[in-house]
Amino acid sequence: MRHRIAVVGSGPAGLTFARVLHRHDYPVTVLERDPAPDARPPGGTLDLHEGLGQLALDKAGLLAEFQALSRPEGQAMRILDTAGTVLRDWRPRPDDRANPEIDRGQLRDLLLGPLDVQWGRDVTEIVPGTRDGVLVHFADGRQETFDLVVGADGAWSRTRPAVSPVTPHYTGVTTVETSLDDVDTRHPDLARLIGDGSVAVYGVNRKLVAQRNSGGHVKVYAQFRAPLDWHTNLDLADVEAVRSSLLALFDGWAAPVLGLLRHGTAFVHRPLYVLPVSHTWAHVPGVTLLGDAAHLMPPLGVGANLAMLEGAELAESIAAAPGPGDLDEAVRAFEEQMWARAGRWAKITTAGLERLVSPDPTEALAHFDEVQPS
Repeated sequence: MRHRIAVVGSGPAGLTFARVLHRHDYPVTVLERDPAPDARPPGGTLDLHEGLGQLALDKAGLLAEFQALSRPEGQAMRILDTAGTVLRDWRPRPDDRANPEIDRGQLRDLLLGPLDVQWGRDVTEIVPGTRDGVLVHFADGRQETFDLVVGADGAWSRTRPAVSPVTPHYTGVTTVETSLDDVDTRHPDLARLIGDGSVAVYGVNRKLVAQRNSGGHVKVYAQFRAPLDWHTNLDLADVEAVRSSLLALFDGWAAPVLGLLRHGTAFVHRPLYVLPVSHTWAHVPGVTLLGDAAHLMPPLGVGANLAMLEGAELAESIAAAPGPGDLDEAVRAFEEQMWARAGRWAKITTAGLERLVSPDPTEALAHFDEVQPS
């Protein structure tokens, strides 16, 4: 008799977990609070690393389909100074598949495939240790029990309190995101500035990054150090007011660079939160966490990759558990492995954020040279 397993959240971690279990003919219930897959914008683009996200997709049997959808040219990276001078212009080799890009929406649809997701199931509380198993409470008043609940529900996880009292804290760095559509036709100068992948400009305690998605869509990220309440006197719903505030914040930067903000269509405020670098918890039978729910770290291209690999590894461990009494031991062993690896990456990304949004912009350039030699 198979265990009753649920995963909360249909992001990369939860869907990879469910898809690998599905590949092993193991039933799993996916609980997602959004009412439909396209209920909100899926976000920008992800670079999936060979030994992390791509390995997870291989375990799910989806690597070939990913390679057909991905954009290896999106690995290109250009760095400018605030005067618009090109400092680095790195372009991948034609056969370079180390970190190809894929839109989050395309990745979601690839992972969804045949999965039966229960949309509109808003989890409010997880209660382990009941007589019938782990009790899941929903916003509509319903309840359901499982043998294992996997929390893949992100930074503000509803599952995390069942195993840990820790909550995310603000890094001191905030991001304001905007977008450009049909960039090659409508903004050809900006298209040339961005190139095939991304362009980054580093100043004192702030940076601008523009990143190509598919279909001529570009995401722009203004990132800077500021108090969490920096926008107290600013109406974030007022597009022109936010634009003016950002242009003032980046005053003196080259006009072509500021064009990334001048032509943005809407602005979304995303302060950066993290969990403690070495976040662990005393093992709780019947509940565990994946991805940002377990180890929220600065967004330096690693989080989704780790989350997907964790989902795949946990699924394989569960599928390989020889008997009904071995589920808990499989989860416990997985957690130990996850904590060690995530702790290493959390230290790397925390140090990286300090250098990329720094009083000394040369630190960002040095960091790039270490990670991606020119």
